Amino acid sequence: MLVANRGEIARRVLRTCRELGIRTVAVHSDADAGAPFVAEADLAVRLVGDAPTDTYLRGDLIVAAALRAGADAIHPGYGFLSENAQLARDVVAAGLVWIGPDADTIEQMGSKIRAKELMAAAGVPTLSVDAATAAPDDFPLLVKASAGGGGRGMRVVTAPAELDAQLAKAAAEAQSAFGDATVFVEPYLPTARHIEVQVMADRHGTCWVVGDRDCSIQRRHQKVVEEAPAPDVSATVRAVLHDAARAAVAAVGYVGAGTVEFLVSDAHLEDGRVFFLEMNTRLQVEHPVTEEVFGVDLVAQQIAVAEGTALGAEPEGPTGHAVEVRLYAEDPADGWQPQTGTVRTFDVPAGPGLRVDSGVEPGSVVGIHYDAMIAKIIAHGPDRATAIRRLGDVLRRTRVHGVRTNLAFLRSILDDEAFAAAQVHTALLDERLEAWTRPALDDAAARRTVLAAALAKASAAATGARVLSRIPAAYRNVPSAPRTRTYVPAGGGDAVTVSYSAGFVQHDLEDVSVVDATATRVVLDVGGVTESYEVHVGEGWVDVDGPHGSMDLVPVPRFVDPADVVVEGSLLAPMPASVVTVAVADGARVVRGDVIVVLEAMKMQHTIAAPTDGVVTQLSVTPGSQVESGAVLAVIEAAEPTGDQP
Repeated sequence: MLVANRGEIARRVLRTCRELGIRTVAVHSDADAGAPFVAEADLAVRLVGDAPTDTYLRGDLIVAAALRAGADAIHPGYGFLSENAQLARDVVAAGLVWIGPDADTIEQMGSKIRAKELMAAAGVPTLSVDAATAAPDDFPLLVKASAGGGGRGMRVVTAPAELDAQLAKAAAEAQSAFGDATVFVEPYLPTARHIEVQVMADRHGTCWVVGDRDCSIQRRHQKVVEEAPAPDVSATVRAVLHDAARAAVAAVGYVGAGTVEFLVSDAHLEDGRVFFLEMNTRLQVEHPVTEEVFGVDLVAQQIAVAEGTALGAEPEGPTGHAVEVRLYAEDPADGWQPQTGTVRTFDVPAGPGLRVDSGVEPGSVVGIHYDAMIAKIIAHGPDRATAIRRLGDVLRRTRVHGVRTNLAFLRSILDDEAFAAAQVHTALLDERLEAWTRPALDDAAARRTVLAAALAKASAAATGARVLSRIPAAYRNVPSAPRTRTYVPAGGGDAVTVSYSAGFVQHDLEDVSVVDATATRVVLDVGGVTESYEVHVGEGWVDVDGPHGSMDLVPVPRFVDPADVVVEGSLLAPMPASVVTVAVADGARVVRGDVIVVLEAMKMQHTIAAPTDGVVTQLSVTPGSQVESGAVLAVIEAAEPTGDQP
């Protein structure tokens, strides 16, 4: 079987294939040549290029790869072409087995516009509004991509004047992510809950409803935390959800795994209202929570159904509760900017009820071309409180270095009282954003972490010294000022300076004494409480893992190279990205807020606007070019005042 996907989901499908004794084929872009999923497949076929439009979105190349490798079937995973009816037809036409629903079904339900029409005809309540005739009272509206999901091509519009621009931006993102620029709008209900139902149907008339999931914790309409079963849902509302999902399956003769998604208001009440959103004709990212509470392998069932096997009795359950978090390479405190880099450390501790589906391992490169999710961490327990506690503990002990992630943000969500009480809705993340994005370490803990880094680095320097190696670093045989070291968190943040002197035991932190300090481990006594820090020192970086969390630190050099100083007014790339649009020319006069450059990274577009009135100079990029993080895109020179000044 060829897996027509990458990253975490490719590894997930490969794992089940190994358990079933099925040989596997991976396809990969040039950027993914060294990715773990490629190494784990029996065979691999290169797709020339890096961008999704040149590789994973090329159905013709995927079918050709399957035939060249001698595969019998293709599993599309999720995203990319997983809901592409033409690929499903091409696979069957090539004499291969498509692991998914029939092409006609994908076409009907893959178009969210057509799906709503079918559900309305089947008596399922839906949300809809015509963008062309939307009245002011219809706002806020949600613009959505018809051909895909995952938050790409989705925009909230609060006023009629914004609609055209947001429709254009959403269409551009949808085209880039799914190869289809079709978008539509619907009323935006920010405080409703997002609840979905897992279904599995065979060709013999059997349909399983494999429970429900709550996916209300979302950022930019992309799910961050999911759980099964959906908590605090009345028996009546749950029955309506499951019945509507069965009706959706029957309406289109659905075969395979699918998910029917709903918006639900007042889910805890018997008279809660349910609205159909869409049907995803594929496996969902969040399928592990369902697998954990029902004890079923949904990928194995997909393969069995594709082979013509009849489903047995519907799985019993749910048993207990499962919660999943998505670990993204992004900075929640900086507008969810995607992050790139080489993963130096990726260590998620094992334990009872814990599962990790990851797309990376130490040494993996997180680039600009694909989705920012690098792993899913799932905890299962006998009840919701236990599952949350287990997941919170493993996140506290997880170590990821080399690329900035949302790990601390996820911990904050699980610690939130509203989340613990299941008082969730799709706007909760925005409401709690300030609290959830506070620094994971307070000032005192951050300074102790930096002290550990400084002591470990000094110890490493002393240990490696070729001359007088027995003399501690920073030692003076006459009185002298203490040695200082300054570090900044990788990815940005306030600099922290610590000082120390001979023997590593003198420093300027109150109520802190050094118990031990080596090149890899530092032990501090803080008011009678011992804290241990694991430290790894590299060229230009120091990674520290302590009792309060982890930090990636960058040592600040004592002397700055003048070549590293950028001129005033420089517009810098916030992340490695591709240049989509250059909206101005050198010498153009702009006013504050004018679009200068549009970048694309990880299938999301980012607009770089003029921060002030002025003249564009040193424009250094063109559409299609690649830029590194911190690269100067252009310089805005302040405009000379015009007219008489008072």
